[in-house]
Amino acid sequence: MKIQPLADRIVVKVLEAKEVTKGGIVLPDTAKEKPQEAEVIAVGKGKVCDGKPVMPEVKVGDKVLFGKYSGTEITMDGKEYLILKEEDILAIVK
Repeated sequence: MKIQPLADRIVVKVLEAKEVTKGGIVLPDTAKEKPQEAEVIAVGKGKVCDGKPVMPEVKVGDKVLFGKYSGTEITMDGKEYLILKEEDILAIVK
């Protein structure tokens, strides 16, 4: 199934949280923080501001950082995704 977000919304697949700290300590599931890094799966066409179209800065395949409690979680074909507004994305990871 394909999904096309509307306006300035972006569909991302959240990347898994790290299971081992830099010091080598293995973290159980209950101690992991909610991940804030994701890969962009689909991008909307952008929004209109002052009568002019504003295209999103991110593109499919980009890795991004987003706010900890941002977006709406959805499940499609047994996989979990997150729909974010472009303003919820904090940075593109290069």
